[in-house]
Amino acid sequence: MKFAVFAAILSIATPSFAQMHGHEVDENGNLIHDMRGMPGLQGRNAEPHESEELAIMFNKFNTLSRTVENLPNGIRTLTTSSDREVMDALVSHVVGMIGRVEAKDDPQIFIQSPTLDIFFERSEKIETTIDVTDEGIVVVQTTDDPELIEAMHIHAAEVSDMAARGMQAVHEQMMGRMH
Repeated sequence: MKFAVFAAILSIATPSFAQMHGHEVDENGNLIHDMRGMPGLQGRNAEPHESEELAIMFNKFNTLSRTVENLPNGIRTLTTSSDREVMDALVSHVVGMIGRVEAKDDPQIFIQSPTLDIFFERSEKIETTIDVTDEGIVVVQTTDDPELIEAMHIHAAEVSDMAARGMQAVHEQMMGRMH
């Protein structure tokens, strides 16, 4: 919540205020993020390499491509990147996060969507397959729990939005939760 308040303050700050406090702004007065030092990519229970993976993906989100199929009992996603570094970070992130969900080990990343809470609470009800192919990384998650199915559909859409629009999508999601 502290980060959300901080982000809200920064979103209405003037460019000179942002510059005085160590944030860069572009020619239009929009904040430019240094993803490596951005506290929102860190977490109470996250390892430094996990935050670095997020930074790589957010810095080069424009190299990502993603399709989602909402299944009656879950989701099927295909995500790829035209950049090898991003693809490596993506695979590591996906495998790591699914492992964390299975272990109920929430990293508590500050920008993390609350939609993930149910994944950690009911992980034993989720069946997951991960397949890294020439196309990209394919994840299929299924369950017979209707609330989990809904959360899977929502989270898949949130991730697709982040892959398409980067940190702008995160900002809008966080601001929407504040209202």
